Amino acid sequence: MGTASENTRKHRIAVLGVGADPGSRARHFLATIARLTDHYELAAICDRSPDVLAEVGDRYGVPGQYADVRTLFANEQPDVVLSLTPKDSHIVMALTAARHGCHIITEIPVALTRRHAAAIAETCRENGVLWEVAEQVWLWPRERLKRQIIDAGLLGEVTHARLWYQTGQYHAFSGIRALVDAPAKRVLGYCGEVPTEPYVAYGGEPERSLKWDSGVIEFANGVACLFEKPPRVFPSSHITFPTGWEIEGTKGNLSRDMLVQYLEDQSLTFPIQEHYTEQDGARVFASLSVATDPPVIWENPYKRYGIATQDDAAKADILTSFHRAVTEGGQPQYGVTEGVRDYELCLAVRESADRGNAWVELPLTEPTALEEQIEAEFLRRYGHDPITETDALLDASFTRSATLWPLAHWL
Repeated sequence: MGTASENTRKHRIAVLGVGADPGSRARHFLATIARLTDHYELAAICDRSPDVLAEVGDRYGVPGQYADVRTLFANEQPDVVLSLTPKDSHIVMALTAARHGCHIITEIPVALTRRHAAAIAETCRENGVLWEVAEQVWLWPRERLKRQIIDAGLLGEVTHARLWYQTGQYHAFSGIRALVDAPAKRVLGYCGEVPTEPYVAYGGEPERSLKWDSGVIEFANGVACLFEKPPRVFPSSHITFPTGWEIEGTKGNLSRDMLVQYLEDQSLTFPIQEHYTEQDGARVFASLSVATDPPVIWENPYKRYGIATQDDAAKADILTSFHRAVTEGGQPQYGVTEGVRDYELCLAVRESADRGNAWVELPLTEPTALEEQIEAEFLRRYGHDPITETDALLDASFTRSATLWPLAHWL
């Protein structure tokens, strides 16, 4: 699959897990795939809900509709498999697809543990297939524009970063690392748990407490990032948005919405401006810009496909870059290497706290206490190791409730 002789054709893609909610991330991925007609043919879908399967299959005219993964692989040989199934199942779907000779894209994070990630990567190498992780935050148009602003020298030398993220902070670390543009060197973490009124968590778990994380990340180029995952999103006089990050430089700073440049006696503010166009009667995202002299502009390369939103533009980037890697014999633009680096920061913050708030050097060389707990919880829930007993887990009942939640309160 994916050989040089196939470079001129579209890739047949199978999507595992098509989303019960019409507004779900899975449905947005399907809509994006359907628009990328130069790259993919939606050949098969798999979902345990017969109603959802029929609805999505009819909408996109998908010839292969399957209620279980075994039957899909018995009847299909897709070039690419996109796994949008629940988080705990990603390793099972990835290993199964790779062993069937399929290139794979999995949802975030890279894996529940680094041992799981290493097993998927090795299986892909053994079977001559590529693996991409669908991390979109560093590909958001705003983040790409920020990178252009930094490259244009408008921030001067990057010196400092501040990050607030409610959960799933590997997303935010991908954005920060892309702007700092240096490997993380060490981490100092301080974490805790607070009681709260009863609530129902993302996966349906009844809860009476909330875990929080905070830390300092030092990068090899001298940049320090102050990180906070608060117990809840909250308003604050110094935080203008509940989730986001700021990058400080010698000549200015970047927030979610604007560039501020420092002058000798004043500051200049340049809002990030969104520009839209109309295409076939629909409003389509066209570009982002800051009105500096000269202006810095990020153009949406996917507007000709009718990719209308910024998050869908990031999904299109994941899909088209992976198509390019498969057809041209390259490597995924994010992949296991970058995925592990982002997830490792989450783990290192907790590991530092577990060690009595001691600095933890990167990269991590041993399993962390949290990873050991996660793998033990996985075995308790499902009864099988996903690496050595993958096939036995194809019939397991995976839900939105992931093993990460009770141990870390991460999504």
